Amino acid sequence: MSRTSAQSPVDAQPIDQPPAEPSLSRGLKQRHLSMIALGGVIGAGLFVGSGTAIAAAGPSIILAYAISGALVMLVMRMLGEMAAAYPASGSFSVHAERGIGPWAGFTSGWSFWFLLCVAVGLEGIGAAQIMHGWVPGVPEWAWVALFMLVFTATNVSAVKNFGEFEFWFATLKVAAIVAFLVIGVLAIAGLLPGTDAPGTENLSGHGGFMPNGTEGLIAGLLASVFAYGGLETVTIAAAESEHPVQGVAKAVRTAMWRIGLFYVGSMVVVVALIPWSAKALVDPDKGSYVATLEYLDLPAAGLIMKIVVFIALLSAMNANIYGASRMAGSLVARGQGPRIIGKIQGGVPRVAVLLSTVFGFVCVLLSYWRPDDIFQWLLKTIGAIILVVWFFIAASQLRLRRRLEREAPERLVVKMWAFPYLTWVALAGMAVIFFLMAREEGTREQLYYAGGLTVILAAVGYARQKLAEKNGKKQ
Repeated sequence: MSRTSAQSPVDAQPIDQPPAEPSLSRGLKQRHLSMIALGGVIGAGLFVGSGTAIAAAGPSIILAYAISGALVMLVMRMLGEMAAAYPASGSFSVHAERGIGPWAGFTSGWSFWFLLCVAVGLEGIGAAQIMHGWVPGVPEWAWVALFMLVFTATNVSAVKNFGEFEFWFATLKVAAIVAFLVIGVLAIAGLLPGTDAPGTENLSGHGGFMPNGTEGLIAGLLASVFAYGGLETVTIAAAESEHPVQGVAKAVRTAMWRIGLFYVGSMVVVVALIPWSAKALVDPDKGSYVATLEYLDLPAAGLIMKIVVFIALLSAMNANIYGASRMAGSLVARGQGPRIIGKIQGGVPRVAVLLSTVFGFVCVLLSYWRPDDIFQWLLKTIGAIILVVWFFIAASQLRLRRRLEREAPERLVVKMWAFPYLTWVALAGMAVIFFLMAREEGTREQLYYAGGLTVILAAVGYARQKLAEKNGKKQ
């Protein structure tokens, strides 16, 4: 792709010029980053939302997760290419600014910040619902408040605290899902005591592999796409690690087998062992993993898996507060927000951390006033934003790759496969998902929220960019 004659201020920057970034500490060790990369793939969405997706798609959920997983692999490869070339706490927002223009960095960065802030509240409510089931005498809002206080304190103090929390959270998640896969494979093979091999009965019976037809597959595909949110955190955290380039490169290169094993592998185990129409799969108090283990008459294992789901939600809260604060700090350092937000104290953007937790604390009140429907409403407001972020990642990589090859080829530590063809394939895949969301009544509202937010932020970002260019010319 050749550079156009009308360059933005970002296009005119030397490719090797480091982006403006806050002076963060390098408190994350390589073991932290490695486990964040490994555990970051295992998001709360995999545990919590997969049951509903299975109920919609039936056994074809395997195909749905494989398709969406392939798209995510392409996005992660593109992001890894840019993150290894430009390690920055602003991650894709920095890349969008350099590749497309300041307005794109503003739009993608602040939309992602909003996504993470709302997600913090969602995860807090989800974890509180589990705790309320165990300790019914304590209201849900009180648990949300407690979780918010703990993780606000963790993120305000030092980045190594975030890293240590995530290291152990990720270790438990990985151990649990590996144990689930091992138990599942043994049960499928008929080697688990007290169980018989199910064969292909649950895959081909009960209405067949696609019991609800193409529409069911589409519903499962749309649900599976959003289960992958959170993979971007490792590229944000890399900027505060000991060896950012090597860490990002390793995380991206191993993303394929991690997605294939943890996501697609899990779906194969679930739908092979339990009928897709089982009511337990859509039980909000269980989820597909707990339902599968209880179906195998392993109730103790089901309880353990529920504890793991709880840990996954807490892990996501911790990671999202971290990611939101670093994104806000990076945006402000690049002149994309109020300067006070980016103030660094003790190597941590403490004001940005506090700002990023505000909505989580608002969810304390929301869960008190509207405990029955607030979760679903919040989910709709952020459902499609991750797709907007992925679109900016692909568009940025499409423009930056040629500049890197021309001006700094030594920075291409990670390369996108079959460039530019697979980048265009990824963009086409996102366009198809946007179209499918628009035609489905259940997801159309999510698209409206995401589209409205994107248009507003893009308009503000573009106006800011033009004003900055005008002031620059006057000077």
